[in-house]
Amino acid sequence: MQIVCLDLEGVLVPEIWIAFAERTGIADFRRTTRDEPDYDKLMQYRLALLRQHGLRLSDIQAVIGGMAPMAGARDFLDTLRTRYQVLILSDTFYEFADPLMAQLGRPTLLCHRLLTDGEGFVAEYRLRQPNPKTHAVNAFKSLNFQVIAAGDSYNDTGMLGAADAGFFIHPPENIVAQFPQFPVHRDYAGLLGAIDAAAARLRGTA
Repeated sequence: MQIVCLDLEGVLVPEIWIAFAERTGIADFRRTTRDEPDYDKLMQYRLALLRQHGLRLSDIQAVIGGMAPMAGARDFLDTLRTRYQVLILSDTFYEFADPLMAQLGRPTLLCHRLLTDGEGFVAEYRLRQPNPKTHAVNAFKSLNFQVIAAGDSYNDTGMLGAADAGFFIHPPENIVAQFPQFPVHRDYAGLLGAIDAAAARLRGTA
């Protein structure tokens, strides 16, 4: 039995924080997991920026409400779900993701939570667990699933390494250079073909 695990931002939907940076004109929000491998450091940086500029959770949600999946992402996901069980493993937050999940046909999503204060400011974030993507892949493997995974950022590399087959999709060149062990795909057709080939190979080893 096989399961496919995908990252969300940068893979199926645009980077939320980059869209927020463009909407607010605050370039510092453009920093993402493609730039900073330490997720806690990145999130503390973001929370401080939000407070500094007087921006609330509702301000971020307003931007997300106007976003759409990447071109071709829904068709890719729909096709993938006819062939495999698919889960989205993301370091986004449930408070962000709902409008985008609706546009993607509501695939199963495992991510994190945000906590707000009485004024609607994001006070803190709560991880489901440390290194959640890697732990999820290892858990599926312990249930005798063969796991195929795809992502684009530093925080996906543990997941890709733990999977039976791992691929980059839409990665920046700095990450490609640091992790040459993961095959790179620049479009959904190439990734779908690679997933099918990996699945066939893995079936032969079962």
